[in-house]
Amino acid sequence: MSIYWTDIQRKRLVELDADANTLDRAFDDTDRRNRAFQTLEKGLVASHRRQLDALRSGCRRPRLCRLEDVLVEMLVSHGFVQVSTPMLMSRGLLGRMAITAEHPLFQQIYWVDKEKCLRPMLAPHLYYVIKDLLRLWEKPVRIFEVGTCFRKETEGARHAAEFTMLNLCEFGLPETERQQRLESFAALVMESAGIDGYRLETETSAVYGSTLDVVSDEDGLELGSGAMGPHPLDRAWRITDTWVGIGFGLERLLMTAAGGSTLSRFGRSISYLDGIRLNI
Repeated sequence: MSIYWTDIQRKRLVELDADANTLDRAFDDTDRRNRAFQTLEKGLVASHRRQLDALRSGCRRPRLCRLEDVLVEMLVSHGFVQVSTPMLMSRGLLGRMAITAEHPLFQQIYWVDKEKCLRPMLAPHLYYVIKDLLRLWEKPVRIFEVGTCFRKETEGARHAAEFTMLNLCEFGLPETERQQRLESFAALVMESAGIDGYRLETETSAVYGSTLDVVSDEDGLELGSGAMGPHPLDRAWRITDTWVGIGFGLERLLMTAAGGSTLSRFGRSISYLDGIRLNI
């Protein structure tokens, strides 16, 4: 009968970023398993210490911050204007996105009071900003935002309650160029994130109906999701222009680029620093 890691041992090995083969390893008896665990933990802890030392003496900034800088610089160089909107979002703006009490996303929202919540997405605020910019600026208008969003997700390898989104959009482009533009924007972001293996798939969205998703070739993880308009949601904002928009989860981009398996290592954390476990 094969012996496997205890739950506590496996959890510790996951924390220390052990690979899949190590996590699936089987033993003939508990003594061999426990000796192997001690050796593995010691080696992984030493590796994490070296990574911490390299961070301190090297770039001194987490990958999440560095990726954000790379994406901002790239988008600005391609004619996008960065905006920065509040983390608090009103119930009324969610309602304009048809996110009411009956909507699946509504149950995942962190409410601060009866009328305000921590934003579960960037789109409502971007809609609010773009409706005025379309009056003030010559078209096409390109804007983007990088910001933290919050949802009551079940914490796991691919989900987090707090995550970082990049949303970019272009309004006032020719309708016949929408698909091409979405594909080109996806390619720009993926290249900046250092990801080569991805594909585009048409999916169904609870908010936009139909989306063009960016999916990792490695494990099928959704990295980004794009949509185009005119769209029925535009009516609430009195917008009639043709547009495209696409959003990416930065932590998912980092996890895919690094070949990681646990999303929490790549986000904001008090247990990890730049993906390096601190309780070592």
